[in-house]
Amino acid sequence: MGADSGRYRGTESRISQWLRRRPKPQPEVDDAARLALLLAVAEAGMPISPAAHPSGYRCSCERVGCPTPARHPVSFAWQTQSTTDRAQIERWASGQPLANFITATGMVHDVLDVPLTAGRSALDRLIAAGIEVGPVARSGDDRMLFFTATRGTPEDEDEWWPCELDCHPETMDEHPGMRWHCRGSYVLLPPARLPGDLDVHWIRGPEHPLPDPLTMLEILTDACAQYVDAADASDLAHDAVAWPLSR
Repeated sequence: MGADSGRYRGTESRISQWLRRRPKPQPEVDDAARLALLLAVAEAGMPISPAAHPSGYRCSCERVGCPTPARHPVSFAWQTQSTTDRAQIERWASGQPLANFITATGMVHDVLDVPLTAGRSALDRLIAAGIEVGPVARSGDDRMLFFTATRGTPEDEDEWWPCELDCHPETMDEHPGMRWHCRGSYVLLPPARLPGDLDVHWIRGPEHPLPDPLTMLEILTDACAQYVDAADASDLAHDAVAWPLSR
């Protein structure tokens, strides 16, 4: 028991240390590995569709001032286009070798999207508490994505329970803390490249079963609250230095 506990703490510590490293440019994923990762997501039941990709420090969509470079779908019909069909995904992957991919949420899975610092803390706490954690991805240098089972898309709208954390592409800026990607939303899927030598990659892959989001919500929201409190305190300290009181 003691030896097993020691090994567990050692593994947890290594995960924490790895997560806290400054992000480095990730090695290029070859075509076969990229396809295998995409198909693993589809096999887990999560639908995907093509997205934009970096073009230098800009977005491949060539929109001037694109607000989400390399992070958005290429088609306005992404919700109906998203699929788990292997043949279609293979065609996309071979025909668009530079494309990133998004996964549409709210059908099979949701994503709890939190600030990276809060996500690191929450992941440690979830593992220590023995709570089942599903796939987890790191997105760029500022967000962590926890993939969960969806709250569902009931035929009877009266069965749908909204949440103040619900996030859609057009409301992203309104949710600087936790975002709950459900119906009508999406997230960028690993492996993906972002401008500035950043990427989206798996910390825990799609082979992990999707957990009930409610089992994780308390720890995630608490970690996000601590993150916001720390950020507010930092801002107050900065203001005290930047704007000293005078007599």
